Amino acid sequence: MTPDIVIVPHTHWDREWYLPFQRFRLGLVRMLDEVLDTMAADPGYRFTMDGQLAALEDYLEIRPERLGEVKGLVAEGRFAAGPWLILADEFLCAGETLIRNLEYGMRGAAGLGGVMRVGYLPDQFGHCAQMPQILRQAGLEHACVWRGVPASVDRDAFAWVGADGTAIRTQYLPGGYGNAVALFSGPAEALPDRLAAFTETMRPWHPTGPLLAMYGADHSAPAADITAAGLRVATLHDYVTAADPAAAGLPAVHGELRSHARANILPGVISARMPAKQVMARAERVVTRYAEPLSALWMPGSTAAAKLLDMAWRRLIACSGHDSITGCGADETAQQVAARIAEAEQIGQAVVDMVSASLAGRAARDTLVVVNPSPFPRTALVLADLPESRAALFAPDGGQVPSQRLELAPTLLDETVMDDLTRLLGRIHERELFGQEILSWSAAEDVFTIVVGRHATTGYDYADLRSAVLGHAAARPGPWRVRTCAEPVVTVAAHVTVAPLGRTVLTSAPPSAKAPHSPGWARPDAGTLDNGLLRVAVAADGTLSLFSAGAEAHGVGRIVDGGDAGDTYNHAPPRDDALVDAPVRVEVEHVCTGPLVSVLEIRREYAWPAGSTPDARSEAVEHVAVTTRAELRAGEPYLRLETSFDNRCRDHRVRWHAPLPLPVAESFSEGQLAVVRRGLTGEGGGGERPLPTFPAEGFVTAGGLAVLLDQVTEYELTGGDLALTLIRSVGLLSSNRNAYRDEPAGPQLPTPAAQCPGPVTVRFAVLPHSGAWHEAGLPRLAEEYRHALLAVPGAGRAPVLPGGEGSGVSSEEAGTSFAVEGAGVVLAALRERDGELEIRLVAEHPVATEAVIRGPFGAARRADLLGTAGERLEVAGGAVRLPLRPFEIATVHLTRAG
Repeated sequence: MTPDIVIVPHTHWDREWYLPFQRFRLGLVRMLDEVLDTMAADPGYRFTMDGQLAALEDYLEIRPERLGEVKGLVAEGRFAAGPWLILADEFLCAGETLIRNLEYGMRGAAGLGGVMRVGYLPDQFGHCAQMPQILRQAGLEHACVWRGVPASVDRDAFAWVGADGTAIRTQYLPGGYGNAVALFSGPAEALPDRLAAFTETMRPWHPTGPLLAMYGADHSAPAADITAAGLRVATLHDYVTAADPAAAGLPAVHGELRSHARANILPGVISARMPAKQVMARAERVVTRYAEPLSALWMPGSTAAAKLLDMAWRRLIACSGHDSITGCGADETAQQVAARIAEAEQIGQAVVDMVSASLAGRAARDTLVVVNPSPFPRTALVLADLPESRAALFAPDGGQVPSQRLELAPTLLDETVMDDLTRLLGRIHERELFGQEILSWSAAEDVFTIVVGRHATTGYDYADLRSAVLGHAAARPGPWRVRTCAEPVVTVAAHVTVAPLGRTVLTSAPPSAKAPHSPGWARPDAGTLDNGLLRVAVAADGTLSLFSAGAEAHGVGRIVDGGDAGDTYNHAPPRDDALVDAPVRVEVEHVCTGPLVSVLEIRREYAWPAGSTPDARSEAVEHVAVTTRAELRAGEPYLRLETSFDNRCRDHRVRWHAPLPLPVAESFSEGQLAVVRRGLTGEGGGGERPLPTFPAEGFVTAGGLAVLLDQVTEYELTGGDLALTLIRSVGLLSSNRNAYRDEPAGPQLPTPAAQCPGPVTVRFAVLPHSGAWHEAGLPRLAEEYRHALLAVPGAGRAPVLPGGEGSGVSSEEAGTSFAVEGAGVVLAALRERDGELEIRLVAEHPVATEAVIRGPFGAARRADLLGTAGERLEVAGGAVRLPLRPFEIATVHLTRAG
């Protein structure tokens, strides 16, 4: 036996990548069949299943008869399972998705007999700043990584210090997760030479103690006879947890790991297949910030909601895989990822619909129920379709709500000639016609008119209508013109105030007087917008100037198109690139003129090269119209921007540029429960160009200009500008010859869908500001921008819910709400868990702060990320006070009063 080397047999299993999931699963079944057969024949054999439980679940779905065998091996410690459900990309999903991923994985592995207690992150394309805290709060004392480790690390272990100061001992894998894959290739008699060569390579990283030999590779099983060689064989859990978890004396690395020095981090995945990033963020918001908290508050105990949310979370987590949401898989894989994301969003929306129906059923018709998803009071716009005769909204205190008419819907829904009027009866289903309820009918000469509306407010009897139709048909045989008209409906924007995580009920009625304006109403002028907080002017080239108190920015919104001869992993411009940033024509039009919403539409036409090669851009051009909708709302200090165009070009990158008002050496971006500081360059030294393109999830700010985001977006500080990637079109999964990367990152397969042809729409908001990011209140502004108030028309009747469950909240609970206060304190999640409310907060603040949770609860206690009970917290005056370190994640369980 060679005690100086520990062999860890394992596999790295990409569930989907250059093949779709089901085709890879066939290989997974063959591989694990072989591994389990080997373990049955050889008691000394050990195996590590890649740190993700989902692959094992995929196998057991096909081989349920081997469940008992797997459980026995896991319980014996011979088969290492978990701790993750999926090996996720850490920058392309929300921080809460990472937490649920770990929760599901550890719970599932424990159900099989035991959890590998190592935060194994073998192939992720870099690591987020909060990962040490996430792992430690789940009870793990060790991490293990490969990519992203900086050049300053010169040994096989370091202290990884998270955003909040939490440190975790981290095993580094020099040479990658397959550093010993060649040990057992070749003649058996040459094994001692191969072991000696491995020792010579790895001993400088680990001067004393046994060396870690990761024997495994992508989609393959280790050799079955390795124990016969007399080597020490172990699981990764056994090797790593044998080390002292104390990180004292180890070199410290702070924050995120995104260095290119030792391994490729493939940063182009941030902008590959951008539409997938959009729908992923939207689905996460629906589930995390609407479906889950609203069902916990307004439908406690709903088993239907709990089951649906479990289904939604499993789909979200599955889509977060590092070869899934990244967009670096085959087109078939991308299609299946998109379908699962859509399902997650639809399931989440179904739960929102359940809650909405419950709330609407407790409110009278001709009312509007408005719900605030934020943990602080909000005054914001909601859109509602109201009958023109009752197009004013009144608050519970009787005061008229400031509002603005936006659009009058067409009233004629259908007009047709029937040779026999009685045919009309075949269209009518009791009260319903054209998806609405019948309000009235009339006949004049040869025209029969039916008026429908969202809700009937008068008595209706189908027998009366039938009698009228039969009577008119008998009195005037022959053709009739049948008109179906909608009650005149107007879309109204209303400025509504709602309590934190609460609701208010507005009543629609005829206006009593001219609706009052809110402070800071949005008014347009020639080429400008102004709401008292922000003034916007449009230049001749279609760019914007923004002016606020103490800050301004100019030239904002330049569109820059450049070539991209790279692939889904790495952007690479053609050798002779040609940037296009000057429009050939610009038009500006006011399309909405206030007082609550004022909109300018900026239409710019560009001549973009139709394609690119590694050498140059094409001479042929496409004329592309880029439309930017600049929207300023009352009370908002930022300008909402929506940029749209039809992407008819190939192999190119389109970016939105804004010159920074101040000289800059750093940026700050929010993502995965932290605000991360980054410089102007990336650390190189490895096999790829260290482009300083970075991900941002909630916002990015630099040089006095901030952008609020509703999806993970790639950005760069370049030439004094902040540049955001709108779309990156490429046609290869991985190029064998990428100018910005030495080695292929995968097979060279065509990915025509990764060109993202067709309509492109990207939304964000921009504001100039003075002071630091936290002084400008960017976390709260990002919360407001990303989470719109929810508006539901009152139905006046209780809904029928799945399983015969109750209809939810009682009318006496109308004022119930939970509030969270504290500088920089952000709500990450709120859900029902074991009959209690679980709330997760993050201190997105650079100095210590205090969170105050207020609400109708009688007891409170701290908990870890897995829900394990911690210290009890004092509840005084209906409030809990919680001191927080900078960027600390805090989970609290609240017991409802009574």
